[in-house]
Amino acid sequence: QVQLVESGGGSVQAGGSLRLSCAASGGTISSYCVAWFRQAPGKEREGVASVVRYYGTRYADSVKGRFTISEDNAKNTLYLQMNTLKPEDTAMYYCAAGSSLVDCRSASRVNSWGQGTQVTVSS
Repeated sequence: QVQLVESGGGSVQAGGSLRLSCAASGGTISSYCVAWFRQAPGKEREGVASVVRYYGTRYADSVKGRFTISEDNAKNTLYLQMNTLKPEDTAMYYCAAGSSLVDCRSASRVNSWGQGTQVTVSS
């Protein structure tokens, strides 16, 4: 299975931006559906963005227009650019990979998880 390591989390004020990175090893991300999830305390893990092969990118309504998922195949790295951050975006963010041809924004479709990186947005 592919191994995933996130970085780039931190603390920002509302309206700010962060870019998360997810470095992959043991597999090529272009062979998988790849996604970003987040989980806030007391809440379920939520798939916020994904890259589904042959179908393109998918976003949760709560982040559409503010977050952008992208990948650098040469670096085998996935990114999540987060703009206009809100306090409700505060969560642990996880990188994930699943079967290439289905949207892996559902946790049941994920085969590999990263360890997570914390994002905190203050008002």
